[in-house]
Amino acid sequence: MASMGASMWRKCGVVALTAGAVTACAPPAADGYVERVDLAESRDFASEPLPSPDTEGAVWVATDLRPGIDARLVYGVPGAAPLLALECSAADDGTGQLEFTRFARADAKAQALMALVGNGHVARVPVDAEYNGRAWLWRGVDAADRTEFNVLTGPRDVTVTVPGAGLVKLNASPLPGELVSQCRAAPPEQDLGAETEDLEQDAPEEEMEQEDLD
Repeated sequence: MASMGASMWRKCGVVALTAGAVTACAPPAADGYVERVDLAESRDFASEPLPSPDTEGAVWVATDLRPGIDARLVYGVPGAAPLLALECSAADDGTGQLEFTRFARADAKAQALMALVGNGHVARVPVDAEYNGRAWLWRGVDAADRTEFNVLTGPRDVTVTVPGAGLVKLNASPLPGELVSQCRAAPPEQDLGAETEDLEQDAPEEEMEQEDLD
């Protein structure tokens, strides 16, 4: 599925990633979770809830591929810390799966539901707080063939919400839909011999200085 990377990468001009920064590209832009609270219910937070970020001018940008990752997009305002990452990888059974990372501080070992709403669909993804060596960030993985992920394939804006992490507006772009479609059609082969890198390279600068929450 290397052609997926080529087709998407051609849509971008020069992509430059500094520590926690995104430079814009040229084009327009189950078990273990049964006790999760419903999104409509209130939730008690160990930490103060974060405000919703300003996404005016935010764009999707293709980034360097990692082992086992055929396509990867990062969303954010050019010159600012990234807000969200979307990746395609292969599940153990060889099918495509979508990996979401919300670059917002999470409480240690917390669990929640991330909601994506738009284009006539609602997708809810179980997410867990994962420590990448410097910060606890929200991360979730789910099968790419879920009909609900058509939320990312339409032409309209999408909102992404994680309780306590505010609402992120995803400005309309064809790139997420192309990633989802290609991931469903031909997921990348697993690279079992390679070590998967953590999310350290994309953690926001402010997260780098946060103290260990253990």
